[in-house]
Amino acid sequence: MKSPDRIPTTHVGSLPRGSRVVEMLFHREKGEEYSLSEFDQVMSSAVRDVVARQTALGIDIVSDGETAKIGYATYIKDRLSGFGGDSPRQIARDLQPYPEFRARMAVFAGSQTFKRESCIGDIEFTGYDDLNSDIRRMRDAVDLAAPGAAFLNAASPGVVAAFQPNAHYSSHSAYVEAIGEAMRIEYEAIVEAGFILQLDCPDLAMARHTGFQDLTEEEFLARAEHQVEVLNHALRNVPAESVRMHLCWGNYEGPHDHDIALEKVLPIVLKAKPSGIQFEASNPRHAHEWTVWKSASIPEEKILIPGLLTSTSNYVEHPELIAQRIGQFADIVGRDRIIAGTDCGFGTFAGIGKMDAEISYKKLAMLVEGAALASERLWPLRAPRAGAI
Repeated sequence: MKSPDRIPTTHVGSLPRGSRVVEMLFHREKGEEYSLSEFDQVMSSAVRDVVARQTALGIDIVSDGETAKIGYATYIKDRLSGFGGDSPRQIARDLQPYPEFRARMAVFAGSQTFKRESCIGDIEFTGYDDLNSDIRRMRDAVDLAAPGAAFLNAASPGVVAAFQPNAHYSSHSAYVEAIGEAMRIEYEAIVEAGFILQLDCPDLAMARHTGFQDLTEEEFLARAEHQVEVLNHALRNVPAESVRMHLCWGNYEGPHDHDIALEKVLPIVLKAKPSGIQFEASNPRHAHEWTVWKSASIPEEKILIPGLLTSTSNYVEHPELIAQRIGQFADIVGRDRIIAGTDCGFGTFAGIGKMDAEISYKKLAMLVEGAALASERLWPLRAPRAGAI
């Protein structure tokens, strides 16, 4: 995941999906009739386009945009047995006092109409067709575009549990452990296919004020600790350097004044096996926390992937600001342990969100410019060039 003489670039994974992709995903989500061959054709074409566009911008480590997934945490209902129904959504604690704001945002960004099922039976991995299709589409797209490297996203055991409540297992611990053992198949398949595995882990931060908001802080931290243990066990056959994780407090515009502080969860996060840690570092609620990383004991094998672009604002960040932010983290762990990233995805759930697709790509272009500017400062004697990772 590293480059020897410049700051590489990447992002969290999801990108805005086109109207035809969204239409096909919701046919499937609603149980409506659709053509499997047409579905595959639409998704394959979209993945080729999104990989080619990232590569043309200069993004070093690209994704499939999570094109064929309805949502980063709820897609698992199509890959795991034991889920059904549609669970009521919990309103995030920071948004509860502001019903008028919630209504306005729903008009602007859209409402979540996809299913949030519950666990009602034994969990086993059944989604081989979907998984193999994701890998095949990405391999085809990467072979055509030839980016520096590529990653595929997968839901962590903890975030699956945070979105899909348990109504079957005797305890939350048993539930998460069953998820971890089932999802191990997906994790290993992605790495065996030659891609970097990104595990999305907002359960370690965002879930404190969303899915697990009824817990005390002590109970939440104990649950997070166990979820990291389960995650590590699920990765037992995967090299740490092939995996990165994403820490998130929720990819939505809002007060975020109930976000748990980074310093409370960071000791737990640093126990996770993935060598890459991607995290929010530019939104107004967490931009100051670079000082927490500065005072932390970060293992030498860890690579930091700070979010240098916000993913909930259509402001386009200036390359100078991006370069300055890179410099802050390079001063902490060294220039060779930094990858320039984004706060979160630009298309977390299919068909909803306030991010404009073209502006999202413009922001990624600025990320590339900012990383190049930082590289010139961090490697002042290097010959400028675009190198593979």
